[in-house]
Amino acid sequence: MAAAEAEASGLCSSMAGAEPGAGAGPRGPVMDEAGPAGLVMDEAGAAGPATGEPGAEAGAAGPVVAEAPPPPPLPGLQLVRQGAEACVYRGIFLGRAAIAKLRIPKRYRHPALEERLSRRRMAQEARSLLRCRRAGISAPVVYFVDYVTNSIYLEDIVDSITVQDHINSIQQSGNDTGSLLTLAQKMGELLARMHDEDLVHGDLTTSNILLRPPVEKLDLVLIDFGLSFVSGLPEDKGVDLYVLEKAFLSTHPDTEAMFKTLLKSYAAASKKSGPVIKRLDEVRLRGRKRSMVG
Repeated sequence: MAAAEAEASGLCSSMAGAEPGAGAGPRGPVMDEAGPAGLVMDEAGAAGPATGEPGAEAGAAGPVVAEAPPPPPLPGLQLVRQGAEACVYRGIFLGRAAIAKLRIPKRYRHPALEERLSRRRMAQEARSLLRCRRAGISAPVVYFVDYVTNSIYLEDIVDSITVQDHINSIQQSGNDTGSLLTLAQKMGELLARMHDEDLVHGDLTTSNILLRPPVEKLDLVLIDFGLSFVSGLPEDKGVDLYVLEKAFLSTHPDTEAMFKTLLKSYAAASKKSGPVIKRLDEVRLRGRKRSMVG
């Protein structure tokens, strides 16, 4: 199920009844915690030997052995996918089709720090989902957050597919490619509404947006708010769009016109689009300079 598989890459959530509040969320993803001495953290969250330590040279590390997935938080749940941050299970929760995201603890962190991070990130994800739904933005329902097992239970969008799979299918078949521009317009409107609520997704990709059946209706659902946060800064929203642009164009070749349509729709629908688009252009320039310098 696309809804469950697309959720596997992130994990952060809050209690189903939590009030979001206008400024309750942190300004950005948690960045203040550090790993244990002697380890350095890369952008993906992986730990490795600090520079200058034995074994720091390229190729010195041994093969990585994948750990067996943990048991499901409830009996009867079926493992869908194991990601870097969470294992995703599908099943029935209180009589409703649901997915359960079980956070994978980082063994290099102190247990007290890991517990603190897990609670914070789970709380923020659920608050973001609630914030979306109260603003009329389609997102999964939060059923329950279990801080004991570090798991969150969400609505399973049954028979949905990811926007990524839909675009790939259209491109491979060559049928009705004009509908992709309409899809891009809908995506731009959806993201404009989200940003107008001062909610930054943090991990915008075409695999984190679902299409409810039938796909012809282009009923979009935002998922995987594990890196989300509340911010009114145009910089944060511009970076959000830049992340989507990089993921979009790397995953779907020859879709430049589609992304331009998305940005045009975003600018028309958002009440705060001017500064955001300006920041997006600045972020693009910074990205090009980094690429040139290497």
